[in-house]
Amino acid sequence: MTVTTLDPKTALVVVDLQKAVVALPTAPYPAAEVVARSAELAAAFRAKGLPVVFVRVTGGAPGRTEAQMRGGQPAADWADLVPELGVQDGDIVVTKQQWGAFHGTDLDLQLRRRGVTQIVVTGIATSIGAESTARAAYEHGYHVTIAVDAVADMDGGAHRNSVEKIFPRLGETGTTEAIVKLLG
Repeated sequence: MTVTTLDPKTALVVVDLQKAVVALPTAPYPAAEVVARSAELAAAFRAKGLPVVFVRVTGGAPGRTEAQMRGGQPAADWADLVPELGVQDGDIVVTKQQWGAFHGTDLDLQLRRRGVTQIVVTGIATSIGAESTARAAYEHGYHVTIAVDAVADMDGGAHRNSVEKIFPRLGETGTTEAIVKLLG
């Protein structure tokens, strides 16, 4: 883990910490720990006057896949962000229909209007929403940092692959504690 610095205009992007997602079993950290660390980071970012973005998913891409989609009718509040995150009026909330938070949303516009040059990513699932968002941020020219103890996945092997193989190629990684220290 090599997070070295945070740009003066860094935003926190919290991915898919909503009721249906946090109810799933995750590894290597339980969803409750990911939520708590994301909330800690959000409080630290707000204390420095830096943007906090909460992303939630309300749909999915229409393409065919080999993996089975979870069936059944979701609960009415399935896409609600969990209250433990402490979403505040000044926070940005982005609703997406795809894995990543940039495609089909105004996230890039929201960040650029605020002069953001770097994002810190947290959330579930590491190999899906968090990785897709980190990839797109990198492709959009943002510096990317992943809070590796504030991401988890339903598949431990997929999580490890993202953290060990993919994220170091997209930016830097670090713990919640290290990122909070850099915020000073």
